[in-house]
Amino acid sequence: MEFVISLVCLIVVFFNINGVFGSHKIYLDLQSSSAVSVKNVHRTGFHFQPPKHWINDPNAPMYYNGIYHLFYQYNPKGSVWGNIVWAHSVSKDLIHWIHLEPAIYPSKKFDKYGTWSGSATILPSNKPIILYTGLVDANKTQVQNYAVPANLSDPYLRKWIKPDNNPLIVPDMSINKTQFRDPTTAWMGQDGHWRILVGSLRKQRGLAILYKSRDFIRWVKAKHPLHSSAYTGNWECPDFFPVSLQSSNGLDASYYGENTKYVLKNSLDVTRFEYYTIGTYDIKRDRYIPDKTSIDGWKGLRLDYGNFYASKSFYDPVKNRRIVWGWTNESDILPDDDIKKGWAGIQAIPRKVWLDPSGKQLVQWPVEELETLRKQKVQLSNKKLNKGEMDEVKGITPAQADVEVTFSFASLDKAEQFNPKWADLYAQDVCAIKGSTIQGGLGPFGLVTLASKNLQEYIPVFFRVFKAQRNYKVLMCSDARRSTLKHSEAMYKPSFAGYVNVDLIDKKLSLRSLIDNSVVESFGAGGKTCITSRVYPTLAIHDNAHLFVFNNGTETIKIETLNAWSMDTSNIT
Repeated sequence: MEFVISLVCLIVVFFNINGVFGSHKIYLDLQSSSAVSVKNVHRTGFHFQPPKHWINDPNAPMYYNGIYHLFYQYNPKGSVWGNIVWAHSVSKDLIHWIHLEPAIYPSKKFDKYGTWSGSATILPSNKPIILYTGLVDANKTQVQNYAVPANLSDPYLRKWIKPDNNPLIVPDMSINKTQFRDPTTAWMGQDGHWRILVGSLRKQRGLAILYKSRDFIRWVKAKHPLHSSAYTGNWECPDFFPVSLQSSNGLDASYYGENTKYVLKNSLDVTRFEYYTIGTYDIKRDRYIPDKTSIDGWKGLRLDYGNFYASKSFYDPVKNRRIVWGWTNESDILPDDDIKKGWAGIQAIPRKVWLDPSGKQLVQWPVEELETLRKQKVQLSNKKLNKGEMDEVKGITPAQADVEVTFSFASLDKAEQFNPKWADLYAQDVCAIKGSTIQGGLGPFGLVTLASKNLQEYIPVFFRVFKAQRNYKVLMCSDARRSTLKHSEAMYKPSFAGYVNVDLIDKKLSLRSLIDNSVVESFGAGGKTCITSRVYPTLAIHDNAHLFVFNNGTETIKIETLNAWSMDTSNIT
């Protein structure tokens, strides 16, 4: 993934609307400034992060011979982007990790100037192979390379070889050679040929360029991309996989059969968000066709409506599930902030992902292994919250917790009217207008996380229900604006938000929030809408953090059930 993009007019327009920071500036004089010390105040307890320095994209996650592998973009020399290598960690449960030496790093003429993101494929001979993007010159010319384990008998696959017949794929004259990266996991077609996608750009049209190979070594570009979309900007970290219409079980990338749909996910370089569509795959024509209910582009579905980018998924054959990982970046903008604390970036909790029974969107949920970290538990049930009421949840460690709550309400009559002027706004903008302190009819109600005792600071995660013509619109927000740390005016603390596609027939809404010191990762309506917020409390730290449930609407809200746990710290050594 590249971190410098040109600020074309298209980008400026989007920034004015959404306030999204779309690029990461390269600081050549700072990228090798090693951490003098590592500050722990905002480090996470159960989210993945290395002991120090910068990380970004998760790369080539896979399960192989009893071990989960996670590779990721890492700067071994400093806490800002630069000197990127493929760091490597292994686990038996996706929660506790062992850090190993870097697996891939610039060392050959085909990757001398960079080893960027890629994917892993398990070949039919049960041999893993990695495809990754290499930079061959100072002009950022990008090619696609491969690497294989040096020793398959090593359970951790510590060492990887980059054969001299690299690169496998060189951009031809029709391809923008500086926007050509992040190969996907390969899948086998019914014709016996392997296929991969590489993200690219042509005149602000995002491209998923398709390549085919019979032997995984000689690759030929298809006559047309698998899919493309105008005015979306560069497509990074594409992901393409089948999903079942009948169950939440995952499918291998090469699976073919009835009762399936396909997902095409792209990380849009312009907006720094993850977008996906649900559609069909025409195997004979090698074309992906989004369903009419899926929007291609910035108004489309997102995997996550917050700090979540460059995700990569893989099929886990042990538990028959597809798992997706995403990078959660920092919200501080100045590089000095990260240098002083000695680290930057975490990975979100790995999530099981499947197709909603409606067939119109994905559902995501933290992997079940996370529940092994649950400790002290508190419960509430049948608790009413009238207008303006707030109750504290006591008996756990609110700075590091897992909270599941189901809210109910007797009537939808008090839902406020959805302003037609908001129709062209992003949910994030509506949340900024109608925040947690703005009294409504049905909502806002939800959780107040990482709160100080007297509420000088807090991070609300909440719902608000609107009446829109004949239907209802459910807004879910995670508002970081009341986190008190403020390095500079440039610090990005937005009111992240997304709409939740529920029918409200049962008049209930559920919420799960994973609270981990400087991140609140939330799942609405069983994982239909996900929002990850980076937050930096200065008062609500460790034992000084509090957790509340609240209702600021005129309609009484009932807490049907609330289960909250203190979370142990994962072992990352």
